[in-house]
Amino acid sequence: MKETLRYLAGIAGPSGYGSKSTAEQVTQGSVASHLTAIITGATSGIGAETARVLAKRGVRVVIPARDLKRAAEVKEGIQRESPNAEVLLFEIDLSSLVSVQRFCHQFLALGLPLNILINNAGVYSKNLEFSEDKIEMTFATNYLGHYLLTEMVLEKMIETAAETGVQGRIINLSSVIHSWVKRDDFCFTRLLNPKNYNGTCAYAQSKLATIMHAKEMSRQLKARNARVTINVVHPGIVKTGIIRAHKGFITGKN
Repeated sequence: MKETLRYLAGIAGPSGYGSKSTAEQVTQGSVASHLTAIITGATSGIGAETARVLAKRGVRVVIPARDLKRAAEVKEGIQRESPNAEVLLFEIDLSSLVSVQRFCHQFLALGLPLNILINNAGVYSKNLEFSEDKIEMTFATNYLGHYLLTEMVLEKMIETAAETGVQGRIINLSSVIHSWVKRDDFCFTRLLNPKNYNGTCAYAQSKLATIMHAKEMSRQLKARNARVTINVVHPGIVKTGIIRAHKGFITGKN
């Protein structure tokens, strides 16, 4: 309770930052320029602000997006503030495994380094929907799409870190509601094709899966002595609510 009150009051924690700290304050002097970052869900909310600030710090920003028109607007806004910013746009639908593979092949074909991967996009669906791969939409988008994306660019990140000496960073956006999932309810086959659907439960399960993936990937990276870390974060209480047709709250357009 005490920590919650400190958070709501914006009191700085051990890191020196609190809930009232801005992205610009956090990145001041802590982000090296000439890095390359992929940010999903960067056409609105947390993702858009992350892209704006990283670009301002000199980072090459790669935005894979489903809505390329909206992505172009974000790019225009970034370059209006930071004329020298390099922002690359690609089309992706995180709920489609084929689309994710296509994006990864397109990005890797450019031969660019990759220092940062921020898996930020997320969707919350009130109604049961399925992806083109016949997988429940929330799980397909929030977890499987990001899982495949991470796996496909991981070797490039490890290679970049080894060549530059700069530690690579993978950051998965999760949610504190992952703790709402009961052990008996977390069943892989039911996640893919649930019989009794609840949007909040589906969202929580997708976020728990994201955490479990990160823990296993962290173990594997350490075993390889790779200069890449992976962390999962709960972004806190952030006003990023967006209403999409036939859907409810989403953390960022994907």
